[in-house]
Amino acid sequence: MRARRFILIVEFCFVIAFSIVPAHSQDIEICFATADRMVNGETVAPEAKAAGHEACQRALAATSSIMQKQQIQEADFDIVGRPKQPN
Repeated sequence: MRARRFILIVEFCFVIAFSIVPAHSQDIEICFATADRMVNGETVAPEAKAAGHEACQRALAATSSIMQKQQIQEADFDIVGRPKQPN
């Protein structure tokens, strides 16, 4: 029992010390909504783009599904642009 409590306290200290931000449940929705606005040609403020990109990155890190990772990455590309392909 003491070991479990000690581990929980240590984990809590790491979270506080390194400011680890967990993925929010709405990250995927924010990511996809921002990407949809970009694809539809709406004007998106730089702050909204940054928030959408950060939400995509958190959602990407939080999921283990390859299909969902691909969808999130495509949405993120719609927000920040596609990487340049070497010719």
